[in-house]
Amino acid sequence: MTDSVSPMQLVEPRPNRPIPIRITPLIDVVFILLVFFMLTSRLLPVDHLELANNTDGRSTVTGEPLPLLTVTQQGEIKWQELTLPIGQLLPELRRAGISEVNLTTVPDAQLSLFTATLGELSRNGIQTHWERATEETP
Repeated sequence: MTDSVSPMQLVEPRPNRPIPIRITPLIDVVFILLVFFMLTSRLLPVDHLELANNTDGRSTVTGEPLPLLTVTQQGEIKWQELTLPIGQLLPELRRAGISEVNLTTVPDAQLSLFTATLGELSRNGIQTHWERATEETP
């Protein structure tokens, strides 16, 4: 006797078209990771950013503070009571035996003046650290 009824299938056949990937759960996971990293990281202000990575020979205990050089709007450099162009200031720094300084700018100084001063100090062997000015430096 021939059966016209086929045996019962336990597994449904796979559709011919591809199954779409649902993006919503992936976006949720990325959002949760973003919130996690935002809550666990700390953003602390940096007063001095060392531009050179050469720290050998430096003590962790600091004695006298480093001299502060301030770049003005005109591109001159203020140091103590002097305000001179970088070319005239370099011999003064050499005479004073200064080989490491902090460099800052007045709020309205151009970035190009800062980078030119930084480059000139580095070319002349003066290790320079950048100091972020929070108030107008006198």
